Amino acid sequence: MTIQQLEYLIAVDKHRHFGHAAESCFVTQPTLSAQLGKLEKELGVILFDRSKMPVIPTEIGVQIIAQAKKVVSESKGIFELVAQLKGDISGTIKLAIIPTLAPYLLHLFIRKFLEKYPNVKLEVQEMVTEEIVKRLKNDELDLGIVVTPLEENGIVEKPMFYEKFYAYLSKNHPLLQEKEIRPSQIKSEDLWILQQGHCFRDQVINFCDQASSGHKNFHYESGSLEGLKNMVNRYQGMTLLPELATHELSEEEKGRLRPFAGTAPTREVSIILNRSFLKQKLVELLYREISEAIPHEMTSKAHGKIVRFK
Repeated sequence: MTIQQLEYLIAVDKHRHFGHAAESCFVTQPTLSAQLGKLEKELGVILFDRSKMPVIPTEIGVQIIAQAKKVVSESKGIFELVAQLKGDISGTIKLAIIPTLAPYLLHLFIRKFLEKYPNVKLEVQEMVTEEIVKRLKNDELDLGIVVTPLEENGIVEKPMFYEKFYAYLSKNHPLLQEKEIRPSQIKSEDLWILQQGHCFRDQVINFCDQASSGHKNFHYESGSLEGLKNMVNRYQGMTLLPELATHELSEEEKGRLRPFAGTAPTREVSIILNRSFLKQKLVELLYREISEAIPHEMTSKAHGKIVRFK
C-alpha cells in the first residue's frame, strides 16, 4: 500500500469517475485503475461498484476512504512539521470566506500579508458556511473564515473580531426620524434579506423574529449585501448590514444607518480549521495579520450581544 494509491482512491471518491480522477492526479486512467486494482488485491476487498455510473464506493470502501483521508493528511503533516522546525514560512493555504465578509475583509489584510510572506501562496474562495465546513472535514480546504459559534465536531474555532449589525434605511424612511431602532419596529414586508444558505440571513431572521420578508406585490432575496443595499437605495424599505460592510458607504448613505437600542446585536467572526490541521504557524500569522487590520474596538467580545443561528 502506498500514499499515492490512497490519493488515487480519494480522487475517485471525489469525482465519482475514473477518468476525471486520473486527470486531477495528472496520470492516465489505465495507471490510476491499475494502482487501485493492486490496492484492492492487497486488501482483499472491492472498493468501488464499477457497474454504476457515476461509480460509488462499496460499504467497506466508504470506511477505507475515510481512513485514507486521515492517512494522507497526516503524511502531508510531516513536510509541514519539517518546514516549521526549519522556520520556513512557505506553503499553500486554501482559504474560504463567507460572501458577507469577503468583499469587506480581504482587502484589509491580503496585500500586507503577501508582502510579508512572499513564499506563501493564498488560494481564496467565497462559499457559504455549510460548504466550508464540509470541505474542511474532507481536507479540501485548510481554513475558513465564518461566523461562529458552530460547535461542529472536529472543527476548531478561533474568534478574531465582532461585528455589530446596523439598520440601513431607504431615503425618506419613517424610521430615519429615530436615533436608535428596536427590533419590534421592523416589519417583515419592509425588510430585504439574503437568500437561503447564508448564515447572515439566519441571524437577521433570528434577531428580528421575522419568518420571511417581502413586499406586498414583490418578493426579492439577494445573494449579496450589495444587492440588498441597491434595493434599499432604488426602491424602499430597509436591510441590516454588518459593521465592515458600512465602512465604505458614502456620507449620504452613512446618514441612513441607524444603530439598535440597547446592547448591539453582534456576530462573532472566526478562523475555523480541522482539528488535525498541522500548518499551525501559518494559521497564527494569518490570524495576527487579520486581527491587526481590524479596528481595535471590534476585537472585544464586549462589543455587543452575539446573535446566534436559529
